[in-house]
Amino acid sequence: MLVVRQSDIKHRYQMIRLLTKVIDDKYLSQVIGFKGGTCAEMSGFLDRFSIDLDFDITNSNLDKNRFQLEIDKITTLLNLSSVGSNNESYFYNFKYEAPPNQRNTLKLSFFENVTVSNEYEFRFLPDIGRLIRCQTLETMFANKLVAPLDRFKKHNSVVGRDIYDIYYFFSQGYHYKTKIIKERTGLTTKQYLKRLIQFIEDKITDKVITEDLNTLLPLDKFTKVRKILKDEVLAFLRASISLKEEEI
Repeated sequence: MLVVRQSDIKHRYQMIRLLTKVIDDKYLSQVIGFKGGTCAEMSGFLDRFSIDLDFDITNSNLDKNRFQLEIDKITTLLNLSSVGSNNESYFYNFKYEAPPNQRNTLKLSFFENVTVSNEYEFRFLPDIGRLIRCQTLETMFANKLVAPLDRFKKHNSVVGRDIYDIYYFFSQGYHYKTKIIKERTGLTTKQYLKRLIQFIEDKITDKVITEDLNTLLPLDKFTKVRKILKDEVLAFLRASISLKEEEI
């Protein structure tokens, strides 16, 4: 079970409130699929704290006006203040009241142009007591492998949580869907993993790991993993490349 820091309890509460309302909405629940770190953590697939809510828009015939109307109804009901949101691209930032120097903003993102090879399944999430349509574990893992280079390409940013999630998924023996990697990158799995290895060697520093992960893991776990994270994830990636072509 995830241990939430005292300072993060209110943020967790706000996330659960918002997630529950989104899932209980009859229209929204039919056109989205839960994904990302929070989905993985609530599914029991990941052991770190996650602060955002991310979804795929899985219906190509989305009624955009209806979609926005339902989001507005939910945020009004929850008394969330919109700050810096981009309604045209379905990215929202909501502010809530919180003590000084604590998290006070919740990000809610819905992504269009979903990867065709993504797969979804209904999964019961104990944190919200709901059955919810989520990316499969194999889909999550593949998309997490693509995330570091994709984030750098789009936003010129590098975050330690991307590397930690890859490390953790490998350490648990999870499998990834190779078709997703090929569809998203245009490369074979081996070609892409070689690029990812080079990227991690060049871009992942102790500073990157520390700035991102120190607030998402318990202190004792963070202290242990920060020393080995880069070397371990590189070892996992090299081992994956060494598999026979037909196995990956």
